[in-house]
Amino acid sequence: MRLDRQNPYLRINAVNVFVKDQERSLQFYVNQLGFDLAVDSRLPSGHRLIAVAPPDGTTVLRLIAPDPGSEDYKLIGRPTPIVFLTEDVVAKFREWRKRGVHFVYTPRLRRIKRDPLTPSADQQPVWGGTFTRFEDVDGNSFALVGFDEVSQALEEQRRVIAEKLEFERRAEQELEIARMVQARLFPQTLPPFGTLEYAGVCVQARQVGGDYYDFLNLGQERLGLVVGDIAGKGIAAALLMANLQANLRSQCAIALEQPQRFLESVNQLFFENTIESAYATLFFAEYDSRAQRLRYANCGHLPGLLLRSDNTLDRLDSTCTVLGLFKDWNCAIGESSLNPGDTLVLYTDGVTEAFDDQGAEFGELRLIESLRRHRDLRPQVLLNSILGDLKRFSPHEQHDDITLLVAKCAAR
Repeated sequence: MRLDRQNPYLRINAVNVFVKDQERSLQFYVNQLGFDLAVDSRLPSGHRLIAVAPPDGTTVLRLIAPDPGSEDYKLIGRPTPIVFLTEDVVAKFREWRKRGVHFVYTPRLRRIKRDPLTPSADQQPVWGGTFTRFEDVDGNSFALVGFDEVSQALEEQRRVIAEKLEFERRAEQELEIARMVQARLFPQTLPPFGTLEYAGVCVQARQVGGDYYDFLNLGQERLGLVVGDIAGKGIAAALLMANLQANLRSQCAIALEQPQRFLESVNQLFFENTIESAYATLFFAEYDSRAQRLRYANCGHLPGLLLRSDNTLDRLDSTCTVLGLFKDWNCAIGESSLNPGDTLVLYTDGVTEAFDDQGAEFGELRLIESLRRHRDLRPQVLLNSILGDLKRFSPHEQHDDITLLVAKCAAR
């Protein structure tokens, strides 16, 4: 079908074939020729409308049973101008003859000869075709032909399709490898860490994506909690995500005493190693198990949610701008306590921007309600419960990566 509307769509609807018995002819075309039933209905006049089509569906034959004695009835059993085209006449001839189809004559080869008076350089390639005729149960005869150019065009089309399928197969295989590689970039184990229980998950909208979470052992009973969101989607975002993760893990040795310098170093590497438009939002928190202290930097990310044991809520808002856009980048560090019974939740916009069938977003308020409803659960179960609420609210296809990190401080 043409996509432009300058030339309106136009094709032949159907070609009439006059038969004596529609049902008998239908069985012939379907069972012996391998055609498909295209139409079988009753007209307002009470007549039955039957149409069949070859497997590719490009032609429709209406099987019409005219009234005996009519002019159309006299056309039954005569040669028709209908020509069926195939790439291999001989193969089709053998197939149909085994099914009892009657052929008027065996396939004949015809070639266009070269003109001996015309220089060979000016002549077109020799071409030709194979021809035969067959009859249906009423003696209506049809031409079955095959042309060299058609066979060559079909072979070229098959080659192009095969190459496309192979390209798609390789792309899918490479994407699956990328998915497995990226899956290994997320934390594989969650070692016990003093009074802090923690869990994280990333549910990607595609096979790979740009969301990121991590847990960094900073030494001296300190743990780094990280959630990031790369601008963009797909493979490009996944590559940037891997770059950001490498920068964070390679520089985290200086995070213990100088978190500000650590993040400035990460920003510098990310800025230098990516294109100008690349950037990421990031929430980095350092939890000191001994002091039950939380130092954090919110780099243009969504607010962290800190639900206190008394059910009050603190929002850990942005302390600096996004990573990667600016060479000269200053980072401010916020500080808060994380006491027994307190729960920290970090997330990406795939959570709050998930929408229902009416287009309403899940939003921060629903996330907070879900957090409060499940607050007594352990982090992994709490995380799964929030995801369950989100899925019930937005049951359709996921449009963005969903990342959640939950950390809960227990009593000593």
